[in-house]
Amino acid sequence: MRAIVTPQPGAAEQLCIVERPIPALQAGEVLIKVAASGLNRLDIFQRQGRYPPPEGASDILGLEVAGTVVAVTPQAKGIAVGDVVCALLTGGGYAEYCAAPADLCLPVPKGWTPLEAASIPEALFTVWSNVFMRAAIAPGESVLVQGGTSGIGTLAIQLAHAFGHPVFTTARTAEKCQACLKLGAQLAVNYMDQDFVAEIQQATQGRGVDVILDMVAGAYTPRELGLLADDGRLCLIALLGGTRSEINLAEMLKRRLTLTGSTLRPRSVAFKSVIARQLQERVWPLLTHRTIQPVIWATYPFEQVIDAHRALESGQHIGKIMLSLDPSRASTAQ
Repeated sequence: MRAIVTPQPGAAEQLCIVERPIPALQAGEVLIKVAASGLNRLDIFQRQGRYPPPEGASDILGLEVAGTVVAVTPQAKGIAVGDVVCALLTGGGYAEYCAAPADLCLPVPKGWTPLEAASIPEALFTVWSNVFMRAAIAPGESVLVQGGTSGIGTLAIQLAHAFGHPVFTTARTAEKCQACLKLGAQLAVNYMDQDFVAEIQQATQGRGVDVILDMVAGAYTPRELGLLADDGRLCLIALLGGTRSEINLAEMLKRRLTLTGSTLRPRSVAFKSVIARQLQERVWPLLTHRTIQPVIWATYPFEQVIDAHRALESGQHIGKIMLSLDPSRASTAQ
């Protein structure tokens, strides 16, 4: 099969297509003939040598796919050859075939294409495990989504809005802010020329927000803690702004604030399967009715992965950038 790897860490030009054996299945896994793969910023970090795969994971890039099941192991329950699924992976998604734990495969929502379905696993698992499980957002509580037009951001806004939560978000241009509002945010702050803390404090009459989903960290962290309402929770899922912050611990004690963080990729299949079951029960009906929509900015042929990575790094996109193994699915940015 063809697969995409990075023999040497570096820029997008280091990506290359190689021939690899079709993966041998472990107990509980299925083999998927891949129709489409989603790009994630973690793929860029892995390509740059900043985020190596967890022990035992494939060195082939790619954390989410959709396609057709072509082989199953006896331990893979509830899934059969011929099923069309999307799946969360620890690696191996930029390939013509990939192995995936059966417990992390979900049916392609009714009426969705495999390309659309491949755009959601990483974001949905991440948002659900942090906002709905770790932060345990309660009915009526509000959420701030930093970076609302990222793949995670576009799903987080829609998911929180669908469950009735007031949503605030940030983006870097007026066009991106408008896109966030269309997805369900009640306020989108252009952080390039506005103070997001001041704007959201004004919008909430000084109360602040209950939950913040943040991928920036660094200097943002103390400002976000100040923006939390009493008993608020700040969930860190990435460190794009740096690994160090100076925070006021007394303020955390006084207002009962929670600062937490997590990474999804190295977690066990057992942990992720709990998320998968909750998603299928509570979120899949929303997908079937298209209450939540895939947001795909551009789709590139498998052979144009270098261009796809460059597009992701440019930061111009709204939503997901995808790789398709069906050339007829390729498109330009919106």
